[in-house]
This record gives sequence, C-alpha cells and structure tokens, in this order.
Amino acid sequence: MAWLGVSIPWISTKPEAKSAASSGSDARAVTKPKPCCVCKDEKSKRDECMLFSKAADPTSDCKTTIDEYRTCMAGFGFQV
Repeated sequence: MAWLGVSIPWISTKPEAKSAASSGSDARAVTKPKPCCVCKDEKSKRDECMLFSKAADPTSDCKTTIDEYRTCMAGFGFQV
C-alpha cells in the first residue's frame, strides 16, 4: 500500500488558485457580454422594420427603432 503516499503533480492541491482564475474569466464575461447576446428584441424590431419597409429610404422610415437599438447597445458599452 505504498502507492497511497504518491503525489500527483498535475492535480493542484490549492483549489483557491483554480477558482480565482476561473472567477476572473467569469467576471469579464459578466461585465462585457457579447454584442450578439444583448438587445435581441430591439434588434429584431429594427431588422423587421428595415426589411419590410415600403419607403424608398428604410433608414429614415425606421429611425425610431434604429435609435432604440443604438441606445440599448450603448447601455452595454457598444457603439453602433
């Protein structure tokens, strides 16, 4: 039963080191989400307005929905 005293070098005996590293990456993910994951409702309204607009210039016709989307994205730190 001498094998019970063998240390395994690839298994960390300090769990706080691993949790600190993983919590750092989790903190970055929480503070800065991906642009594709925020403002989904505003984006779909904007896209729908732009696609189905009968106006010659859909951008001017959908200005309010575009502004809502830009405001939402700016709230998360993105410039559109």
